[in-house]
Formats: sequence, structure tokens, C-alpha cells
Amino acid sequence: MRQRLLKYVFPVVCLVALTVGQVLAQDRQVSGKVTDAESGEGLPGVNILEAGTSNGTVTDINGNYTISVGANASISFSFVGYTPQVIVVGSRAVIDAALELDVQSLSEVVVVGYGTQDKKEITSSVTSVKAEDFNKGTVNSPAQLLQGKVAGLNVVRPGGDPNGGFQIRLRGVSTVGANAEPLVVIDGVIGGSLNTVDPNDIASIDVLKDGSAAAIYGTRGSSGVILITTKSGKAGKVSVEYNGSIAMENVARKIPVMDATEYKKLPGAIDLGSDTDWLDVLTKTAYSQVHNLSLGGGTSSTTYRASLNVRDAEGVGINSGFQQLNGRLNLTQKALNDKAVFTVNISSTSKDATYGDANSFRYGIITNPTMPIYDNTTTSPTAGGNFAGYAERDIFDWYNPLSIAEQNIHDGKDTRLLTSIRGEYNFTSNFRTAVFYSRQWESDWRGNYSPKTAKFGGGFGRSGLADISRNDRFNELFETTVNYDISAGDANIALLGGYSYQDFQNEGNYMQGGNFLTDAFTYNNMGAALDFANGLGTISSYKNSNKLVAFFGRANMNYQGTYFLSASARYEGSTRFGANNKWGLFPAVSGGVTLSNLFDLPGVNSLKFRASWGITGNQPPGSYASLQRFGRQGNFFINGAYVPSYGPVSNANPDLAWETKNEIDFGLDFAMLDSRLTGTLDFYKRNTKDLILSVNVPVPPNLFGQTLVNIGELENIGFEAAFNYAAVNTSDFSWTPGINFSTFSTTVVSLTSGDLSFGSGGVLYRANMGSPGQNATNLVRVKEGEKLGQLWGPVQVGILDNGTPEFKDIDGDGTFCDCDDDRTVVGNGLPDFTFGFNNSFTYKNFDVNLFFRGAVGHELYNSYRGFYENTQGTTTDNYNVVNTKYFDPEIKDAKVNSSHVEKADFIKLDNATVGYRVNLAPGSAFSNFRVYLSAQNPFVVTGYTGIDPEVRFVDSGDDSNPNNDDPLSPGIERRVTYFTTRIFTFGINLGF
Repeated sequence: MRQRLLKYVFPVVCLVALTVGQVLAQDRQVSGKVTDAESGEGLPGVNILEAGTSNGTVTDINGNYTISVGANASISFSFVGYTPQVIVVGSRAVIDAALELDVQSLSEVVVVGYGTQDKKEITSSVTSVKAEDFNKGTVNSPAQLLQGKVAGLNVVRPGGDPNGGFQIRLRGVSTVGANAEPLVVIDGVIGGSLNTVDPNDIASIDVLKDGSAAAIYGTRGSSGVILITTKSGKAGKVSVEYNGSIAMENVARKIPVMDATEYKKLPGAIDLGSDTDWLDVLTKTAYSQVHNLSLGGGTSSTTYRASLNVRDAEGVGINSGFQQLNGRLNLTQKALNDKAVFTVNISSTSKDATYGDANSFRYGIITNPTMPIYDNTTTSPTAGGNFAGYAERDIFDWYNPLSIAEQNIHDGKDTRLLTSIRGEYNFTSNFRTAVFYSRQWESDWRGNYSPKTAKFGGGFGRSGLADISRNDRFNELFETTVNYDISAGDANIALLGGYSYQDFQNEGNYMQGGNFLTDAFTYNNMGAALDFANGLGTISSYKNSNKLVAFFGRANMNYQGTYFLSASARYEGSTRFGANNKWGLFPAVSGGVTLSNLFDLPGVNSLKFRASWGITGNQPPGSYASLQRFGRQGNFFINGAYVPSYGPVSNANPDLAWETKNEIDFGLDFAMLDSRLTGTLDFYKRNTKDLILSVNVPVPPNLFGQTLVNIGELENIGFEAAFNYAAVNTSDFSWTPGINFSTFSTTVVSLTSGDLSFGSGGVLYRANMGSPGQNATNLVRVKEGEKLGQLWGPVQVGILDNGTPEFKDIDGDGTFCDCDDDRTVVGNGLPDFTFGFNNSFTYKNFDVNLFFRGAVGHELYNSYRGFYENTQGTTTDNYNVVNTKYFDPEIKDAKVNSSHVEKADFIKLDNATVGYRVNLAPGSAFSNFRVYLSAQNPFVVTGYTGIDPEVRFVDSGDDSNPNNDDPLSPGIERRVTYFTTRIFTFGINLGF
């Protein structure tokens, strides 16, 4: 009996004893303070870990910590920029640690193509922005994180449309064809979509600015490269973070127009009996919310981070906004004695959007302010009985603005899925190989409906009109790389070789039909549209593909930590090129020398000079561009029925090749005053040749009048500077200002190649003004040998007796003609320079950030004034009048001219944020607790009277003149610009 009891009781007693022992061992509580060894100041955020376990904590804002550990434990202290320390606990209950600066770690790691480098070894122009330096507030796109932060990188979105895209230009205009924006690489995925990554999940963004840095990406590197690195888990204590915010958004700027009282004083004005502020009717206070929850952690062999991001954003315009859900999982697993490392990244984004209609703003600006919003009578001059109670009038180019916004439906659903897996094996400490595979799928669905009662949008004329479209883009990427590091005396050499294969598939369909039995179906039942039964509906679809194959290599040398050299090349082939030009070579070489290691420079901690040269390319805008393509050519009648016919729709060009950008860069990196002042200077010159453009060709011998060819040359010269200064750094207060500045000038060297010319006589006119009445009026001139961005028009010198503007006789023949001979350059749409000015303050637990951004030297064509700042409309169609400081009641004729070109210099407070970090008691459930208030775009200083003085790098046209984002026509504010807004955000950051 006793033996049986011992058999069962003894193991239980042992288990209890072990458990109690472990509990008692964990009961030892250690506290202390971690300081900077030199200054003695407390260090917040130091990682403290019980050695050999996942038990850990971090120091508070003052450097204090508390942790429970075992009796025989050791504690490790680690912090970025400092040498780690390990201290045996023993019998002590209080352990203070003083961390020494780690000079080696102060060399910032920068992500470059296919790897990383210490910043001190970089020989190209590369800028790295970390998460702590990103723009704050309500940020819904990764592009916003960089706005104004990188010298030479312009990120603009005129207006405040929540669904509007950003125009991104690096070092000005490097191409006038397709792919004008930098190539995006997300965690190694080339051509990654910014829409697949949430701003909260980004750890750093590195920008490869010059040709030598971007040449490793070959035919897609001409416009620069943006490398995005997402956050990953860290070994140790599991961390849970929540970031949430709510925001209120209001209209900041809109076009000034006359109110009802002012309008009724105008000659010919018709009083319709109401007093309506149409711009107020069309806008509202918008509310948005963002929620981000992440979970990360792991062990020495496995780390993970999972996140979920929810965004619900309204626009100030009626029926505009979006709801977005994004999820991400990053997982890293080590195996085979840590020689093998596997990384898996998965992200998914789903977005439902309502796009509103910016045309409602356009017509709200010109609508008679005495007109009522609603009118249900059929005998009224507004004839509202046929339009669901909205007041409408039978006048040219006018529609009820509220009807446009409320009746017409513009919906969209976007889906993004990005997955990648990387396997790396380290054969030795200096020899490793890796295999990488990724798949990216993007799907955009759009549904539009204009009901029977909507005068605008086609529904009224078609008894309801609907269209739906879907566009899917899929690509898969396979790459393999080999790295070999060599140490030979004072020289360290890093070699890289690789192979890349990427396959792209694109397909989509479109359907449009009208004549619905009821508006209830909208676009959800296209079969109910009688147009299809009557042969009037439209159906189309497409599918295309292209492939890229590349071999690449790079060698980096570091000699004595003073001399640095890098050389790379990419040999790449694309199916988009012509049969005679499938492959291209893109070489680069760069070098640098740390002068401060060679000379004793008082007050200078580091000074490095670098120089680089590289060639990059640019592909044609679409697949099969070099081939003779076949398409629908109408119908022919056979056997009593019409049968669709097909035939050639383009000319072949077997010589079509890539654009070639040749760039040189000279730079200087420095640190002074005990490294409190750091900065970078760059001068560059780039020439882009063989631009891919469609030009007029003779018929015959060609079948069609236009062919896509390589033609022309651009030259771009610029200077960039960036400075950061730790002005004040005490235990209670710090102030770190930073400024970046950039300038660029783009010259059109040539518009010709052999017998071909893009334009006539080296001159090209673009971007007509549009309807009503100014369809034949071009606003932009492009001329060989002169700067790009020239705004073109007649020069107003007075007013004739009939109220028509009087224009200067430029050609000197005694009379003015409405022709190019009597027009001249009246401005330039591209800025002389842009800048960003950041100020970061801390005071005890408070942190403050003020970020200013500006552009100087550009002009804008104010289309609102060119059409409506005159009294012509009051006497013909009873339009309202744009009422800026330039309004002259004597002008009765709408003719765009030099007086409508305005200086658009501006400086705006992009972001102002005030945060407070709450002191947490030892043992608190939270590791971090911060609240903040943020104001975005609270004010702008400018003399421009339009909606937004922001630079327009392309002309998107408007409803009467769609130009499809023409990069040759910068500097035009069109009438469909979404009003600018200011946003106030309250947010909270929690760490568990």
C-alpha cells in the first residue's frame, strides 16, 4: 500500500516542488535605471531581457524599469546605437546600467537594391526615412508618409479627394511617356503596389535617387526607385500594439464666387427668387476613423508580426469616401543551426469606395445663386418636374450641382493580394544564396449608374444608363541571388549575382447599357437594360501579357574604411520591345572617399565625397506596342446580316526600344559639431534619350497615321540639399530642426529623330482650354532647346469698348490675330525649387512636430477664372461669376489669357502634431500609452486665388477635355479639382 502511495504521490510531490521552486525563482523583483554613460540621462525604450528566456520589459520615459526574474538570472540591456550589456543579478534587487555609445552601430543601415549597406559605405544618392520620421495624422496612403521628407521627391495630390491618387516625381520630369513615377519595391517585390501595404505597417522607406543606385533595376529604374520595408517581429516578449484615431475634415479652400446679393447687381442677371450658397450645399463635415492592431514577437529561431488595419474615411464632397480592410502577416523561421532562413510575407487589402463626382463642384461654382435647389412644378422656368424634384434649366453646359452629387452613382471595389517567400542558406559566414518568389494580384471593379431623372450623366437621355468594368492585373516574380564576401588585407569586397524572371498578365471587361424599366436595378442587373436586346449596348474585353528576364551583378569594395567603390550591371530583356531590340545593358559605377579620414578638419566629424554614373531605362506603356495589332473595324453585310469585321489597327515597329537615361551625380555627406549637424548635398545632370512617343507618319507606306517610336531627348539638371541639426538636447527639452531643398530644370533638347518629328518644326502645342467656346485654345507649348512646362497664351494689355480683352500684337503686324503668332510664353508650370522644413520638439512627456512644405517659381492657369471671371455668362446663360481679387466688371468676354496665369508660390503647414506620453506605474498592463492631436493643412500662405496652388506635373483634363494625364502639359488647374481640406485628428497609441 505504501509503495503504491509512493508510486503516485512522489511524482506529484516532485511536480509541486518544481512548480513552487519556479514560482519562488520568478518572485525576485529587480528594478533600476538605464542611463547614457556620457550624459547620465535616462534612456527610454531600452530593451531588457532575462537571458535565455522570452521574459522582458522596456524602460519608461525616464529610463526606469522593473522586472521579475529567477535567482540565478542574468539581464541583458540593449538599445539602438548603444553597446549591449549583460549583468548577473545575483542577490541584488536594484541594478542600474550605463550604456556606452556603439560607434559602429551609429552607421545607419540603408536598404539598396537586393541588399543593405552601411550608410558610410554608400556611394550613390540614397535617402532613408524611418518610421519615426514619417508624416503624422490621418495618413491613408504610403505616399503621404514621404510628402516633403526627401529632397528631390515631389509627392502631390491637388485637392482633398479621399480617393484621389498621388503624383510622384523624383528629380523632376525624366520621361514624357509612361512610367513617369518611381518603381516601387515592397520587401523585395519589384513593381509592388502601394495599395497592398498599410502605412502603419511600414518600418522604413529608402529612395534610390540617382542612376547608379537605380541601374540594378534596369528598364524600370529611370524614374527612380522607392524601397519599402515592412515591420517584422522581434525575439523576446510578445508585443501587442493598438493605434487608433478619429478625424474631422472640412473645406479649406474653394473658389470665391458671388452671393445672391452681389449677383443681382450684375448687368443682365436674372433673379430666380432664392438665395443659395451652392458650394456650401455640396460639401459637409467629413469624419474618418482608423484602427490598427498588431501582434509581434517570437523566439531566437522564429519571429512573427501580424496586423489588421481598418480605415473608414469620408470625403467633404457628397457620396465620396471609402472603407478599407488590410491584413498582413510577416513570418521568419531559422533552421539548420540558423544557417537557413525562411521569410514569408502575406498582405491582403479590400477597399469599397464611393467616388462622388467633382463635376458637382464645377457646376456649383457657376450656378446662379438666386436659383432654388428643388422645383417640382412643370411650368417653372427651371422645368424641375422631370428631374425628381431637382431644379434644372434648359441652358448650355449647366446641370443642377446637387443632382449630380446625389443622383449619379460611382462605386468601386478594389482587391489586392501580395504574397512572397524567401529562402536563404548561409554556407559559410561569407557565402550565401537565396531564392525569392512572389505573386501579386490586383482587381479593380467599377460600377456607375445615372438614373432616368438625372440630366447629367446620360441617364435622362437613355432612360437610365449603367456601366460596369473590371480590370485584373497579375504578376509573379522569381529571383535567385548569390552573395560572396571577400576580405583581402585592408579591402573588403561584397559580390552579388542574380537572375530575375517576371511574368505579367492583364485582363478585363466592360459593359454599358441603358433603357431600364426601373432605376432600382442600377448597375446590379445589366440584363434589365433594353439596349442589349435592341443591339445598342456595348460589351468589350481584353487580355494581354508581357515578360521580363534579367541577369544582374554588383561589386562593392571598402578599402580601409576610407575608399569605397561600387559597380553594377543589369542585362534585361522584355517582350514589350521590338524584335530588333529585345535586350538592353544597364551599367553603373560609383565611388566615394571619406575625406575626414585623410585630413584633420576642425569641427568636422565626418566628410565624404562621392561621384556616380549610371544608365537606366524605361519600357513602352503597354504590351504588343511594337507589333501590328488587329482589332474591330466595324461591320459588313453578308447573307442578310451584319457581321463584325477585324483588321489592322496599328503600325508595326520592330526597332522599338527602351528609353535610356544617362545620369551623373556628385555628392557630399557630412557630420559636424559632434555630429549634431548632419547633411547631404547633391548635384546631378541627367539626359533621357529615345523617348517613347506616338508620332505622325506618312500614309502610305504606313497603314495608319501614327506609330509608337523612340524620339527626342530631355535634359534635367538639379541641386539638392538636406540638413538636420540637434539644436537643443537636455534632459527636459530637445529641439531638432531639419530642412531639405531641391531644384530642377528640364530642357527639351530634341523632338526629332531622323525624318520623324514629334510636333512641327520643333514646336508642339498641347492642352486645349475646352468647352464652352474655347476648344481650339491651346495652353501649353513644347519647344526644342527651351524649358519644359511653358504656359502659352495671348497677353492682355487692356479692355476694348465692347468688353472684350485687348491683347498685345506680338508679331508686330499691326493687328492681333487669334493664332500662335500673337501668343507667347506667359508662365511655367514647373517650380524653380521645392522645400520641406521639419521641427521636432520634446518637453518632458510632451512631443511636438511642425512640418512645413512649399514650392516656389511655378505658375498655374486658373481655368475657373479663364471661363467664368467675366460677365458674359450673366447675359447669356446666367452663370454666376468667379469673384477673385482680379475680377473686373468691365470684362464681358471669356477668353483665357495671360491675366489668368497666376504665380502659385506657396508655403503650407502640412502637419502640426502635439503628443503626450503617459507615465506608467511599474507592473502596468501597458508598455506604452500616448495620446496626440494633429492638424493637417491648417493653413497655406499663397497669392494664388484658385483651389490649390500645388504643382500639377500632369494635365488630367476635365469632362469637356480629357487629356489622359499628359506629362507634357504641367501647370493647369482644371474645373474638376476637388476642394482642398484641413483635417483635425485625435489619436491614441497603446502598447501591451
